[in-house]
Amino acid sequence: QVQLVESGGGLVQAGGSLRLSCAASGRTFDNYLMGWYRQAPGKERELVARIPWSGGSTYYADAVKGRFTASKDRADSTVYLQMSSLKPEDTAIYYCSARPQIGGIYFGQGTQVTVSS
Repeated sequence: QVQLVESGGGLVQAGGSLRLSCAASGRTFDNYLMGWYRQAPGKERELVARIPWSGGSTYYADAVKGRFTASKDRADSTVYLQMSSLKPEDTAIYYCSARPQIGGIYFGQGTQVTVSS
């Protein structure tokens, strides 16, 4: 059973930074595509960043490119999202995700990020 537990959300002023963490367990994630999604009130969940567990390039949504950095620590089975130059429009619940080569995507419970202007 895949388990993803996010932490690190909170309230920050515009221009500030936060680092989200996602502790992944329950599987060997070598063939998984890890990621971060977010969902703002009244909007659909959207992909923010995607990083292969076993190497390869990282994808970023245009809205966060140059400001957010996704990374992983395979030894600790943890995925990170470093967010800088935060804007009020980045306010959302952020979800960690894990997608296997075959099968459905897993999500964590989410962590709230609120950026005040």
